[in-house]
Amino acid sequence: MNKILELKNVTKSFDDFKLDDISFSLEPGYVMGFVGPNGSGKTTTIKLIMNLLLKDSGSINIFGMDNTRFEEDIKERIGFVYDENVYLDNLKLIDNAKLIAPFYKNWSWELFNTYIKRFELDKNKRLSKLSKGMKTKFNIAMALCHNADLIIMDEPTAGIDPVSRREILDIFYDVIQNEKKSILFSTHITSDLERIADYLTMINKGEIILSMPYTEVLEKFSLVKYPSSMDSLVDEKYLIGRIAGKYGIEALTKYKRAIVEVLGDSAIFEKPTIEDLMVHFKEEG
Repeated sequence: MNKILELKNVTKSFDDFKLDDISFSLEPGYVMGFVGPNGSGKTTTIKLIMNLLLKDSGSINIFGMDNTRFEEDIKERIGFVYDENVYLDNLKLIDNAKLIAPFYKNWSWELFNTYIKRFELDKNKRLSKLSKGMKTKFNIAMALCHNADLIIMDEPTAGIDPVSRREILDIFYDVIQNEKKSILFSTHITSDLERIADYLTMINKGEIILSMPYTEVLEKFSLVKYPSSMDSLVDEKYLIGRIAGKYGIEALTKYKRAIVEVLGDSAIFEKPTIEDLMVHFKEEG
């Protein structure tokens, strides 16, 4: 299957940080959750994909095209939702849309009106009069109005109430019913990803820790908890991000059977949340 997005061995160095030889890909028809701690390289990666930063080495292909050589053609087919408002506060929503529409060959006023109505936005209201959540809904509507094939989002649901977040996730779910479209979703609100993500890509300290289908993540890793008194019985090679707490030991593991052989019923296993994965991989360093 053709990749809608593919990064191969991408490197970008700064004075105090390096995005180090990262690779991952996204196929049409899927949502990829892109997660990691603050400062891990998520926003840098997204800026490289959007050609807002120049990579030092490696390749970034979008729709099978180099993202620098074919930037105009590629951006025609991308909907980008920033973590901050990028439109003009002093203009009405409809006037902001009129400014942006000529840049896209596939702009649809029908879609614009559909999303404005679905999000219960007043297109004749000035953007400055909208709440944070309403501004985000407008940003998402603008990203979807030109029939984009790849939606890239950098913390779009931060600071939004749970009801509005659920509404936005429903919109994203509708988008990917078209199997030619995909979403790259960077967020700290991991519960959102657990609802809609098909793939999970995790980055830490500029390196990709994992990138695989989310169902495989849940099959491969378990969260294990056991009494501190039994810690000496468990070989550290079976544990990822071991944390000693008030009530015992907690860690990720890929070796459930080996731990059961040592600890028996004293070990409790659970499916990890995305937050669990982030915490323990960060602890592992």
